[in-house]
Amino acid sequence: MKDAEVQEFLLYLGSALTAAGEAVNQIEERLLRVAVAYGSPRAGIAVLPTYLVVALSPNHPATLEPTRQLNGGLRLDQTAAVYDLLKLAEHGEVTPAEGMARLREITAMPARFHFLMQILGYAVLAVGICLILQPTWSDLALAGVFGALVGVFKLVGARWTSVQMIMPVAASFLVAASTFLLADSGWADADLRAMVAPLATFLPGAMLTMAVVELSAAEMVTGASRLVAGILQLMLLAFGIIGAAQVVDLPRYEVPVSSPENSIGTWAPWLGALVVGIGCYLVYSGPPRTLGWLCLVLYAGWTGQYFGGLVLGGYLSGFVGALVLTVVAYTVERFPSGPPALVSFLPGFWLLVPGALSLIGLTEYLARSSELGSEDLLGAAGSMVAVALGVLCGHPIFRALARTFGRTGLLRKERR
Repeated sequence: MKDAEVQEFLLYLGSALTAAGEAVNQIEERLLRVAVAYGSPRAGIAVLPTYLVVALSPNHPATLEPTRQLNGGLRLDQTAAVYDLLKLAEHGEVTPAEGMARLREITAMPARFHFLMQILGYAVLAVGICLILQPTWSDLALAGVFGALVGVFKLVGARWTSVQMIMPVAASFLVAASTFLLADSGWADADLRAMVAPLATFLPGAMLTMAVVELSAAEMVTGASRLVAGILQLMLLAFGIIGAAQVVDLPRYEVPVSSPENSIGTWAPWLGALVVGIGCYLVYSGPPRTLGWLCLVLYAGWTGQYFGGLVLGGYLSGFVGALVLTVVAYTVERFPSGPPALVSFLPGFWLLVPGALSLIGLTEYLARSSELGSEDLLGAAGSMVAVALGVLCGHPIFRALARTFGRTGLLRKERR
């Protein structure tokens, strides 16, 4: 086995994990295990936002490689396939050449669902997010229609990289302008929930939470980069909404607010958790036979957040929800049919990370009330830190539980 092949395989594998959205400290830990499996126990690996540095030993030349070689992010089915390959690589059960060939196959995998089914998935996801945001019936109707519109927008625009750069602004402008025009004509009520829910797929909730996780792990460069990128994404979305309000000449005092107006019932957020799971499964091509697992993890996190809010209050509810979600996600990963923890993490962020609240707060700050906007933004920031701390605490708690129950045979790691 040539050192050059091992080094190249580590670079490809690191790029795939970066594209999947894994935290860089976790990527470095997993790649070091792979290096040990291939006879390089003294390997040095550094993962940064846009490139990796790999050296098989202190005296070995280091190789620097951009992480964009895999062309952007990965869907859930691709992420699951990468982690299946990673498990084999950690035990040295695949050659570097075979591993690189498999990674190329994974990145070329077509989406599991047809174009029209993905558009339906965007509509379902928007309705699910809207249910969580305490909606009215008109909010749900608008969210579904605009969700399908955003789905068409994203699927068509995905073919051109230059279009993807302006897509958050264009999508938020189109959705907000349509909502304001409908409200002005008397056909519907202007409500931020109906606008924010369809834009949920643009919200950087996972990115912002991973940024806090990485900063907590002393990964300053990557954490700060993710944080800046996430805040910029929120500002672009808010800019589109403010621009739409000005173009349609919506009076400043009529800009919609975000106070809860749930006219559906207290069951709406609980149904929303299920609907979000189904929407994510369709939009992001969830791996086969994993929908039940995804919904289990979502409900575990949502239940933890709900009861955490009753007992400990708002901020700590996100901490409890993230902690429970993390433990359950890693537990599910141990089952033969369970998806990797990162696959079930990402849909969970739609429930726990207040990305929607951040966008509502930023919109209010820029357009209507700096006082209300500041309160919402501070609340979102505090909740985001609580969620990140829950993820940080959840992983070591799971490992402690795994060691304890592993000795009794109740929780053993299953190999696929």
